[in-house]
Amino acid sequence: MKKTIFILVFFLLLFLLNYIYLTPKDYQNRWFNEENVIKGKSIFLKNCASCHKEDASGTTLWKKINKDGFYPPPPLNGQAHTWHHDYNTLAEIISKGGVLYNGEMPAFEKELNKNDIKNVIAYFQSFWKDDVYDIWKSMKKNSDFE
Repeated sequence: MKKTIFILVFFLLLFLLNYIYLTPKDYQNRWFNEENVIKGKSIFLKNCASCHKEDASGTTLWKKINKDGFYPPPPLNGQAHTWHHDYNTLAEIISKGGVLYNGEMPAFEKELNKNDIKNVIAYFQSFWKDDVYDIWKSMKKNSDFE
């Protein structure tokens, strides 16, 4: 009897873990889909994670200018100011670099095409909670973006 219960509990946990970690996320209320996020993750890990971390959490002191006179890499996961920027501004920062915002992020316009940049934005926006994403989406410049 105990063995049967143990086996049932084991398979229930296995099912739940499978559901949580292997079921595609539903992005139906967002401009991107799972394919964008998967492609964006690979690009992000190759080009962005060394500064912004794999989970897009950036640095904790992102508001304070560093000893070199630049702002350090901010969190892109919805915990900082990234959601204040419309899509075109986010794409421009990735393409042209952070110099326009007193940052030292390099420009990626030679390494990444527009579709790559779109997928990178999808990846870090996938970390945003729904309420943060909804505020971003409601911004005038983003309201028609799809």
